[in-house]
Amino acid sequence: METAQANKKQGVTWDLTSFFPEFNCLEMLDFKRKLGSEISQLQAEASGLGALAEDSAPQWENVVLQTEDLAARLTHLYSYIACLKSAHADVEEYAQEEGALMRMLAEFEKLEVELLHAFKGASDDAFNAFLARESLAPVAHPLRKLREKALHTMSREEERLAADLNVDGFRAWSRLYTRMSGKLEFEMLYPDGRKELKPISQWRALMSDADREIGRAAFEGGNKAWQSVEDICATALNAISGTRLTLYKHQGIDHYLDKALFQASITRETLDAMYQAIHDNIEIGREILRTKASHMGRSGIWWFEREAPLPLEDSKLLAWEQGTEMAERSFAATYPALAQYYRFFLDSKWIESEMRPNKVPGAFCTDSPVTKEQRVYMTFNGTLGDVTTMAHEVGHAFHSHILRGLRPMAQEYPMTLAETASIFAEHILAEGIYQDEGIGQTQKLEVLDKDLCGAAVLLLDITVRFEFEKAFHEERQNGEVSVSRLKELMVATQRRIFGDALLEGSEDPLFWASKLHFYNTGVSFYNFPYTFGFLLARALYNLFRQQGASFLPQYEEFLLLTGSDTVENVVRRSIGEDISQPAFWAQAIQSLEEPLAQYKELLNA
Repeated sequence: METAQANKKQGVTWDLTSFFPEFNCLEMLDFKRKLGSEISQLQAEASGLGALAEDSAPQWENVVLQTEDLAARLTHLYSYIACLKSAHADVEEYAQEEGALMRMLAEFEKLEVELLHAFKGASDDAFNAFLARESLAPVAHPLRKLREKALHTMSREEERLAADLNVDGFRAWSRLYTRMSGKLEFEMLYPDGRKELKPISQWRALMSDADREIGRAAFEGGNKAWQSVEDICATALNAISGTRLTLYKHQGIDHYLDKALFQASITRETLDAMYQAIHDNIEIGREILRTKASHMGRSGIWWFEREAPLPLEDSKLLAWEQGTEMAERSFAATYPALAQYYRFFLDSKWIESEMRPNKVPGAFCTDSPVTKEQRVYMTFNGTLGDVTTMAHEVGHAFHSHILRGLRPMAQEYPMTLAETASIFAEHILAEGIYQDEGIGQTQKLEVLDKDLCGAAVLLLDITVRFEFEKAFHEERQNGEVSVSRLKELMVATQRRIFGDALLEGSEDPLFWASKLHFYNTGVSFYNFPYTFGFLLARALYNLFRQQGASFLPQYEEFLLLTGSDTVENVVRRSIGEDISQPAFWAQAIQSLEEPLAQYKELLNA
């Protein structure tokens, strides 16, 4: 595989000056001071109001409106700090600022405690009358969610204590993991004997190299680095899940999945329906990987190459300009409004993609309800996979862009629906590439390969993460889980889900350590929403293929509803489907059989 243009720096850096002119400038310091002061003042005011009732409704209405404003400003600050610390993991001031922000967040959570107890103590009649007030009707759904959450709260004093302990306990473990992984390096021993010390942020791209020996070397070198910190990872993982389980017990939450389902805004019936369809049709995902392995003369793949492209002789890496132009042409061919936004996004310098050391691994999209702007973080190494990652994150950004005119509370959508928008954008990218006459057949085969193997990852790899996390929580309820047991659970789960599509002995026993998502304290079970979003996006995309451009306004209506109802109702209201039935999900999975047949034909040509 050819390297990208050596004389050009890969990727770009973003412009964050619309957040604040510079870090810790007077404007930022004043913003933080006012925000902290107003949180404390409103917290004190709310603590004296008592339960929501007819006579206190005007005062609580004011508290809700001010809380919404404070949350928007807190999100603005949080997004800014997240951008800085991810792009510069070696700058201690950013990590320290994150710690200070966590303390402010704890004070905000104490304000939410007052709202929770006000809603918990309200009668149904008083609460329904409250939602009918003119200023609150547009955010009735998030307020109902808050009341549902209120039913599982501890005493006011216990909730306030939990908020304080989150700063130096629960969330501190996640911060430790992020800082450690951001600084982690591994020795890359190339097949020609050359050695280089690489930041872990480049590990995934190297594992996914079309040259399988480079991928194997990266996998082995990276896992040696993860093995050196496996005890820290296991301690953090046990602490995070242990804290959750303890809180659930005191909050009256019966099952460890209940909080994840609440956050995802779906029912257990819907989740079970999706996984029934996945297990009933699991051979489709396995057959994708077996087909790829057969082309390489093997019966199955190695774990580390599940995202690696086909080893095509005339494959090549892309320069940043080539990757961005490819995405723009693809969007323009199938979804002009997305292409227009994407061009504005790039021109505004809202993306950080430069390949350099001291960047946290991974990619994300964040936004500010204050400026109504979005930002995307990633590392561009020149692969088609990186172009897909960019499209994925821009899909998130476009979703936020569509919602920008709504109230901040109505812009808060669950991860299940967030991933739908991002994966829909991936499908739009792929469709545009297939239609682009300026793109050669080799690259189109690469995209089809990426598309199908991405589907296999979402059906199999993400299911591994979900099943592993369930098994881990089952055992964690009885005490800490050792490093050796974590490895056993991970290998057994990979073996069971991938079946014969995964070569015996090629499993990754340290995947629980290297996967950032397991250490996310904001969302539990940070896995099944990806599969959920993929399959829902596939269902939406199938409608788009059937109806053409006339479907896009309906799709944007779907996006607009995402923060205003349950997921089941959003889908029912926008496309008239019942997602609590396995048949809905099975149809989306089975729609992969057509591109799989095309894949087999091209590989055998």
